[in-house]
Amino acid sequence: MDRNVRWLGVGGALRATGQSLILPFLVLYLRNVLALGYLEIGILVALTGVLPLLIVPFAGLLTDRAGRRSVFLVALVLEGLSYFALAGAMELRSLVAVIVLASGTQVVGAIAGPAISAYVADFTTGSDRTLGFTWLRIGWNVGFTVGVFSGGALIGFIGFVDVALVAGGFLLAGTAFVGALLDPSPYDLRRRAGAHGGPSQAPAVRPPSLRQSVAIVARDRPFLVFCGAVALSALAIGQWGTIFPLYVNTVLGIPYAVLGAGLSLNGLIVVFGQAPMTRAAIGRRHTDLYLWGLAAYVAGFLLLGVVAQWSFFLVPSFFVVVFVLTIGENLASIPTTTLPSNLAPPTEIGAYNGFFSAIVGLGFLLAPVAGGAVLGGSSSPLVVWGTLMAPAVPAGAILAFYVTPRLPPDANRA
Repeated sequence: MDRNVRWLGVGGALRATGQSLILPFLVLYLRNVLALGYLEIGILVALTGVLPLLIVPFAGLLTDRAGRRSVFLVALVLEGLSYFALAGAMELRSLVAVIVLASGTQVVGAIAGPAISAYVADFTTGSDRTLGFTWLRIGWNVGFTVGVFSGGALIGFIGFVDVALVAGGFLLAGTAFVGALLDPSPYDLRRRAGAHGGPSQAPAVRPPSLRQSVAIVARDRPFLVFCGAVALSALAIGQWGTIFPLYVNTVLGIPYAVLGAGLSLNGLIVVFGQAPMTRAAIGRRHTDLYLWGLAAYVAGFLLLGVVAQWSFFLVPSFFVVVFVLTIGENLASIPTTTLPSNLAPPTEIGAYNGFFSAIVGLGFLLAPVAGGAVLGGSSSPLVVWGTLMAPAVPAGAILAFYVTPRLPPDANRA
C-alpha cells in the first residue's frame, strides 16, 4: 500500500479522536443541558446537516479542479477552528449558536470528504483500492475508540465546553501531521501539468467543464439508483449516529461512561475486525456486501427493541447490540467507500464521491427527524425500532433486483 495512504490513515486517527470527543455526545448536550425534547433534537440535528448536504456536490467538483490535497488541508484547518467556536457557543448556552456552529463543523468536513476519497482512489486500483479505504477506516476508528471513551469519561469531570476545546486541538494536530507528510496525488500532478504545460511523468489531464461533469453523473442511472437505495436505507441505519446514543442514555438510563465504553467497543471491533473482514470480502460483489451489512443493522436495532421491551440485562445487552451493529457497519462501509470511485471515470472521481455523499446524506439528514418523531410518539420499544427499520426492506429490494444486475461486474467487485 502506498505510504501516502498509510499516513493519511494515521492522520485520520488524530482527526477522529478530536471529532469523537464531543460530536457523539452533542445530542446529550441538547437534551441534558438545554432540556430539549426528542422531536426538537431530531429536527435540529437534521438542520445542522442541510448546508453540508448542499455543499458536498460542489466540493466534489472543486476537488477535480483545485486538487485533492489542497482542498482537504484547507477544509481540515477550518474544521479544527470551528470546534473552538463551538466550545464558546456551549459556554454561552446559546442554542442558535450551537446549531449554527455544529453545522459549520459539518460543512468543512463535507468539503474534505470527497477530496480525501479521491486522494485514496488516485493511489490505488482494484482490490488495492478496497484495502486502501479499509486502512483509512481502521485509522479513523482507532481515533474514534480513543475519542468516545475519553469523551464519555471527561464530560462527566470537566464538562462539554472544555472537551470541545480539547477536540479542536486534536483536529489541528491531525491536520498539521498530514500536511507535513502527504505528497500531491498522481492526479494532482497531472492536473497541474495540464493547466500549466509543465513536465510530468504521467500524461496531463484536464477535467471537463462543470456542466459536462454534472451531465456525466446525471446520465449514469445505475449509479444514481444505487445512491437512492443507500439513501433510503440510511433512514434506518442513520439511527446509529444520533437516536441510538440518545435512546440508550435517556430511555434505558445507561450513563455517559458506559455509553462511551460501548461506543469505544465499536471502534475496537473496526480496528481489529475490519481488515480481516475486508480481505474475506475481496472478489465478492459490493452490493451483496451492503445487503449483508444492512441485514446486520436491522437485526441489531430490533434486538435493542426486544431488550428494551422487557428490560433484561440492559448493560450486557447494550454491548451485544453494539457488536451486531458494528458488524453491519463494517460490511456496509466496504461498498460505500469504494464503489463510487470504481464507477467514476478517472476525471470524475471527486464528482461521483460528492454526489454520492449528497444523495446518501439526504437519508442521514432525515433519519434523526424520523427517529425523534417515532421516539416521541410511542413508548413501545418494539414499535419504535420496528417502525424505524421499515425503510430497509424496499432499499434492499432495489439494490438486489435493480442495481446489482446493471452495474459493471468489474466495478462491483471488492
